[in-house]
Amino acid sequence: MSPPPPIDNEATQSLVKDGLVASILGGLAMTARLLLSQEPVTPGWVLRRISAAAITAALVGYAITDHISSPGLRMGVVGAAGYAAPEVMDYVLKYLKARGDAEVAKVKKPNDKKKPSKRGK
Repeated sequence: MSPPPPIDNEATQSLVKDGLVASILGGLAMTARLLLSQEPVTPGWVLRRISAAAITAALVGYAITDHISSPGLRMGVVGAAGYAAPEVMDYVLKYLKARGDAEVAKVKKPNDKKKPSKRGK
């Protein structure tokens, strides 16, 4: 059994830096969007939205690294993903909840009709 290859510190630092930049960019896109909004919001709601944008932007940044070579276009895609992340996550959660409720409704049996007991025989 051979020893594992040594850890490449330069590649690791580059990977962490790219994820951090993407998270910050997505969070800033969401922050700009919230600053332009006229809706009253709570601090918890703002924190959830910015966190969702930052996490999504980081994941998108990691996913598109090999597919988009232009840094400007890559940053645009990451920013757009961060900007749209909360609505996409809301839609996915509503979809999953509706599917779950439909499955529960299929399994749940109505208790309105009682079967006659067989004790009388």
